[in-house]
Amino acid sequence: MGILSHLEPKSVFDYFERLCAVPHGSGNTKIISDLCVTMAKELGLRYRQEDCNNVIIWKDASPGYENAAPVILQGHMDMVCAQTEDCPKDMTREGLDLATDGRYVWAEKTSLGGDDCIAVAAAFAILADNSLSHPPLEVVITVDEETGMDGAVALDCSDLKGRRLLNLDSEEEGVFTVSCAGGLRADCFVPAVKAPLTDETCFAVSIGGLKGGHSGAEIDKGRGSGNDLISRVLYSAMERLGTLRIADLRGGQFDNVICTRCDAVVAVPAGKAEDFAAFIREFDGILKNEYAATDGGVTLTCAAADTDAAYSAEDSSRLLHVLLTLPQGVEVMSADFPGLVQTSLNLGVMTACTSPSPSAPPWLPRRSCCSSGCGPSWSTPAAAPCPPGATTRRGSMPASPRCGTR
Repeated sequence: MGILSHLEPKSVFDYFERLCAVPHGSGNTKIISDLCVTMAKELGLRYRQEDCNNVIIWKDASPGYENAAPVILQGHMDMVCAQTEDCPKDMTREGLDLATDGRYVWAEKTSLGGDDCIAVAAAFAILADNSLSHPPLEVVITVDEETGMDGAVALDCSDLKGRRLLNLDSEEEGVFTVSCAGGLRADCFVPAVKAPLTDETCFAVSIGGLKGGHSGAEIDKGRGSGNDLISRVLYSAMERLGTLRIADLRGGQFDNVICTRCDAVVAVPAGKAEDFAAFIREFDGILKNEYAATDGGVTLTCAAADTDAAYSAEDSSRLLHVLLTLPQGVEVMSADFPGLVQTSLNLGVMTACTSPSPSAPPWLPRRSCCSSGCGPSWSTPAAAPCPPGATTRRGSMPASPRCGTR
């Protein structure tokens, strides 16, 4: 018996549990795509699987509806794979560990992927129910929605007949959304070249314990972003000490997840080591007080570290100035719909790249913003090479129907 087998609608949750049993993060959709094909075959339905792993399934109209216009049911099979720091699961190879209390369903120590496997499950439940009266159905299950609508962009629509599409990717049951969010994704590169250390003392600095969340659905909760806060911490430390060199800086896992942890390695003048450690303890108290309501578990720590090179004090200062000015969170609330976020941003992924040569690429700033309540995150697409010696922040925005006009 499955974990969710006692929940209703039973068919929906049976299919959902089956889908959750296989890995299906964005960019890792072959297994779940093949599973969708298997389930279509089990129902004896015509299907087409695309090279990008999109799956399209057709079901003929029920008796009496043969002449009705086809309806397209659409959802996406990929999920945002986020997990707690103590979770040992390899989400590229393993399915989820589901749990329920009868009212809520969750995954132990990982994201659930209800966005949007619940849509895929609902679509299969409809396809499997021969008691329903319905027009011809075309079920379109796309991939990589969470990282840029890649499946939708690649979709071959030539054999689709429907002109009315129901996107099953909203936030509230029983609510029809008649518009959607739109947004931009930005890749920002800041060139910097490492040089050997002299007599500096090195520290590993970590900020963690943040709740995070989806950069669309939770962007208005006032939660802290590790990437945003570490920039503030290090900039303030630089001002306190007079100088500081960054050796490493990285945080966040996904474009559309509010960063829960960021780690840095910094070098400070040897005579300032005690001052730096005291400053970190002081700032930890500031963050705990500031985020007591939204991120009660936030921690800021430092420990001795060992590294032999870091970016120059000038490059480090320039980098921190840039990072500090990049916006995070809600920018504008809608004047037409109370409580609706209109524009927001999210600094999702930040990485310090190693430099194989002293040559520095041009500074490539791209401003990112979004409308109707979702926020871009920052990161670099897998296909985009990181310029030598660059620290990157990257942005993307999920188009969440939650943010559309109702």
